[in-house]
Amino acid sequence: MPLTNQVIILLNEITANVQNKKTLSPQDEIFIKDTFNKILNSGQRYDVDEIESWFDNEGSWTHKPTIVRITNMSHYVQSRFEQAPKKLKMISGHDSCGYD
Repeated sequence: MPLTNQVIILLNEITANVQNKKTLSPQDEIFIKDTFNKILNSGQRYDVDEIESWFDNEGSWTHKPTIVRITNMSHYVQSRFEQAPKKLKMISGHDSCGYD
């Protein structure tokens, strides 16, 4: 699945906010995980391989271990998101069987 413009905008925010592209600080990692959560919570989706490819081709990310670390974080956040219990919507009134 190709990355949407909204996902690319948020990936660009990661690029703009991370100063050292060779070593991620703990604050960088928190920001990156929060960004992937933001993507998923907004209803957007991404393929982890596409994330890795985007960082490989972006231009300013040249340190492969850092790209792999970001890719791993994207996978971790996605897995946690998919495992989270879905919020149930409560419906008031009668159900289709006529029970209260």
